[in-house]
Amino acid sequence: MPTPPVKKINHKNHQENNKKKTILLVEDDTFLAGMYVTKLELEGFRVFLASDGEQAIILAKKEIPSLILLDIVLPKKSGFEVLAEVKKNISTKNIPVILLTNLGQKEDVQKGLKLGATDYLIKAHFMPSEVVAKVKRLVK
Repeated sequence: MPTPPVKKINHKNHQENNKKKTILLVEDDTFLAGMYVTKLELEGFRVFLASDGEQAIILAKKEIPSLILLDIVLPKKSGFEVLAEVKKNISTKNIPVILLTNLGQKEDVQKGLKLGATDYLIKAHFMPSEVVAKVKRLVK
């Protein structure tokens, strides 16, 4: 009986799969979260989802994502509290954070940027595809 051919592993593709860029999405609205997870995964990102601030901090420290998309109004800890903790932790402080929220007051925007957010996007002003495009530019 002939021996089946040995399947060669393309190490380049194998390595690329292991280096897939990861996004931590922090969103308590299940509909929005599902929509963003789907869009990001279709673009080739690996997505971790946290639905509250405490979970976000745990996942950020455990997974060290390439980028964090962070809502501000969250259960348990606000997005501002999460951002402050992420930026003061040595292992997570260099992760880019995009605040994705409906809070559009000038003071909120300034507070988020002062705490270390890379960008501040108001949900109502951006289509999900535009948010994904911005994520792609930041995690090249």
